[in-house]
Amino acid sequence: MSTTAIYQKLTNCKTCIRQTTDFIPKVAIVLGSGLGDYADTIRVAAQIPYSDIEGFPVSTVPGHDGRFIFGYVDDVPVVCMKGRVHYYEGYSISDVVLPIRLMKLLGAEILFLTNASGGVNTSFHAGDLMLITDHISCFAPNPLIGANIEELGTRFPDMTHVYDGALQQIIKDAAQEQHIFLQQGVYAQLTGPSFETPAEVRMLRTLGCDAVGMSTAVEAVAAAHMGMKICGISCVCNLAAGMTANPLTHKEVQEAADKAAPVFKSLVTESVKRFGKI
Repeated sequence: MSTTAIYQKLTNCKTCIRQTTDFIPKVAIVLGSGLGDYADTIRVAAQIPYSDIEGFPVSTVPGHDGRFIFGYVDDVPVVCMKGRVHYYEGYSISDVVLPIRLMKLLGAEILFLTNASGGVNTSFHAGDLMLITDHISCFAPNPLIGANIEELGTRFPDMTHVYDGALQQIIKDAAQEQHIFLQQGVYAQLTGPSFETPAEVRMLRTLGCDAVGMSTAVEAVAAAHMGMKICGISCVCNLAAGMTANPLTHKEVQEAADKAAPVFKSLVTESVKRFGKI
């Protein structure tokens, strides 16, 4: 798809949403595994199923509902993605990051990414929350490949500080005050849908990665291109392949994410409240 077509599709999606709501969010939240029902905790102003947005990619993953939730966390206007789309579902990379770009066009200034991951760091445990300090993208194509979409950002965006330092500090302070243990580390995105091999996990550890999953990094790149402030938390739902004798399953990931959800939700809520003051 040409960049002109990509941008036209994006603006068409915005027009479609604006026919339903004129809500302007400050914070965009991507709800990963285990946080699907987080939207139940916010004061909802509008809900739009992805399937109602012309041309919008629809998630096919179990546990990912597939809708935008517009509303308030405390007094902070937010838009939540209840379910994301992944590259492994067969979508083009431009479709994978379309929701991120769309939320920015709708007014969001801050992007809060969440996900479920496998722990690569040997000191991590299932159920740990990890503040994402940086990322490495392996094998998933960069969403900025192709002619630059000038309306969105510069041709060669700097990626020195993808994850905003001030937002990271807010999350760390919120975790400390709530007595929530928070790991910190580098997140790696591989394409999936197969889990990584033990050799790939050893490679990632050698590269300095602490957790691995199938999303997030390409979303962060697209958001950084558009000038958003970005932060992220990963729920480490298991130890990656080769680190235990147990085979990996999606059910195990979902169960661990659900178990960690109450603490995860509490940290997201308190952090977003504080984002509203900056």
